[in-house]
Amino acid sequence: MLSVESVVKSFGGFKAVDEANLRVNAGEIVAVIGPNGAGKTTLFHLLTGHLTPDSGRILFKGKEIGGLSPHVICRRGITRSFQVVNIFPRLSVFENVQIAVLSRERKTFRIFSPVEGMAEEEVHRTLRSVGLFDQRDVESDLLSHGDKKVLEIAVALSGNPELLILDEPTAGMAPEETERCIRLIRKLSRESGLTILFCEHDIALVFEIANRIMVMVRGATVVQGSGEEVRRNSEVRSAYLGESGEC
Repeated sequence: MLSVESVVKSFGGFKAVDEANLRVNAGEIVAVIGPNGAGKTTLFHLLTGHLTPDSGRILFKGKEIGGLSPHVICRRGITRSFQVVNIFPRLSVFENVQIAVLSRERKTFRIFSPVEGMAEEEVHRTLRSVGLFDQRDVESDLLSHGDKKVLEIAVALSGNPELLILDEPTAGMAPEETERCIRLIRKLSRESGLTILFCEHDIALVFEIANRIMVMVRGATVVQGSGEEVRRNSEVRSAYLGESGEC
């Protein structure tokens, strides 16, 4: 579904992404891991059109998407959540998801149409799927941190993606919130057949839920494979997991 081929992105003389390679097959849960500054978020910005590659190719379902605008990439079937929560804090939970649905349907510029009740059934269905239906009328800024992260996933899901990209989905969550997020990711993969690409610092979580793992160090891909292949890789052990390789 997604192929990243020798992608490079520099800022001045610094290569944030340096010949990165990645493959994501339909239906997989794939994780990207690496030390701080490895280039993970920069890679996700390149995949979603927030940055343009200097060289290399990014193919989605066989077609080049590198350099396209974020809204074009979104309409092709890739949506994402961000490392820092990105929602409309003064709008309700329902309204946040409703805006995403109306944007997908290109109804956000129909300024003389009453918005109340539009897309209600779909919004309710999405909120039920992520466990936020009972909080649909709550102002989003009043949600817990974990619920804000889940709401952002709900907004991303409203674009009807084929590939969902999550940038540190459990960052800042309490243990019970993290467990809830893990269950949600598995549910989306299992029940909806959604392809999921995520980066995460919680290594135990990564090895628990990812089908395959790509490791980045200093902007470059070190290895991509199963958890066992990653554990056995000597460069990963020395550069990221520690010499013992315990993870």
